[in-house]
Amino acid sequence: MSIPSGENPSFVLNSIKSVAFEDRPIPSLKSPTDVLIRIGITGICGSDVHYWQHGSIGPFILKAPMVLGHESAGTIVQCGSAVSSLKVGDRVALEPGIPCRGCKFCKAGTYNLCTDMKFAATPPYDGSLAKFYVLPEDFCVKLPDNVSLEEGALVEPLSVGVHVCKLANVTAGDKVAVFGAGPVGLLAAATARAFGAAEVVVVDISEQRLKFAGEYAATGTYDARKGDARANADGIKEQFGWTFGADKVIEASGAEPSIQTAVFVLRAGGTMVQAGMGRDVVAFPIVEAAAKELVVKGSFRYAAGDYELAVKLVAEGKVDVMKLVTGRYDFKDAEKAFEETKSGKGIKVLIRGPE
Repeated sequence: MSIPSGENPSFVLNSIKSVAFEDRPIPSLKSPTDVLIRIGITGICGSDVHYWQHGSIGPFILKAPMVLGHESAGTIVQCGSAVSSLKVGDRVALEPGIPCRGCKFCKAGTYNLCTDMKFAATPPYDGSLAKFYVLPEDFCVKLPDNVSLEEGALVEPLSVGVHVCKLANVTAGDKVAVFGAGPVGLLAAATARAFGAAEVVVVDISEQRLKFAGEYAATGTYDARKGDARANADGIKEQFGWTFGADKVIEASGAEPSIQTAVFVLRAGGTMVQAGMGRDVVAFPIVEAAAKELVVKGSFRYAAGDYELAVKLVAEGKVDVMKLVTGRYDFKDAEKAFEETKSGKGIKVLIRGPE
């Protein structure tokens, strides 16, 4: 595929497994508080790959061509007349969803639950894998001088890690089990450490990913190929001396056996946050959850303050997002970047913005 030489080259999903470069108009500012951003770096998310391969996620179904990508950072090139917190030349991380701002969820700060959310690269809304993208100023987080555009793009998945750790109320001294050593699980583990967790055990079935987790943020790892859900829960408690179990669990795999193990490994009164997406319906150990009075929460994207805190964690060196980067591609090679992500060989793949 060749890149068009027009004003706003974009990487477009036309239909299942069919992508192409297309020249789109440079988006115009829709509000006096909007800014126009030249995209510098975009990371590939599992949801991008899923839309590419399957055309839908739950109720979100591709019905028309859509620009992919939502993990981006760039430089502001134009500001609306009422923009006061940013200026041309500022480098920003893009929080890629615009809520209605008026519903009860938005007013409570949980705008991730807004039923009128316009989220990038979620049908029917275009994403940010293009040369230019428009956002309101308050959904752009200015990057400190010591934070690169690559780090800025990785603020998006880190914000998910921040959100789940806040939902779990991870605090100093906690024993935390994280199920799934993909990008979200790894960043949740790193965030839990930054929040003061004393022990963070990452659980997975990939020897390679467990090795990386142990070198990255986990204080310990556990190979879940050893047994069934209850046996694995007992094995985790025995291996790490958790007599009563984990204080907090973050389930980032979406796999039914992991969800079951998470319930069994929690201590009485513990908290579980479900971050991974798997089958629509799974078998859940409800008697165990009830008898131990567990707190079980869902998790969806990120909400008020999560992006700002994620940038702060990177700027202060408390979370190193760059260790997750396993591939970098020029914009013209975007499809190759998607193929690498689909293969599961790496952890996080980045695409440079168009020249």
